[in-house]
Amino acid sequence: MTGRRDDVRRELSSAEGFRSAQDIYAGLRSAGSKIGLTTVYRALQVLSDSGEVDVLRTDDGEAVYRVCRTGEHHHHLVCRVCGRTVEIEGPAVESWADAVGAEHGFRDITHTVEVFGTCSKH
Repeated sequence: MTGRRDDVRRELSSAEGFRSAQDIYAGLRSAGSKIGLTTVYRALQVLSDSGEVDVLRTDDGEAVYRVCRTGEHHHHLVCRVCGRTVEIEGPAVESWADAVGAEHGFRDITHTVEVFGTCSKH
């Protein structure tokens, strides 16, 4: 699986923005790989679990992936047209999430925030 995972990581690294599992699969297959779609999904899950790739859900609910540019907790600003992505910090979101969790007796709070818009190129 490690070789296949490396193949998926390399394919993701060649892209600027987020890509679906099907896009990654198609790219690998067109380059001559015999990888299966199920293997692509498994590799993406392992890479996501380890923090090596970012995953987010698009407006229509599809999971998309990209190689994580930083090991620090961050959020994304994503262009709906071209997929250009900017990693952003959100100190106000961090404070809000912690406060809401504490207010309701929750601990070990985690969250994800993705902000979608249209970049200046469009």
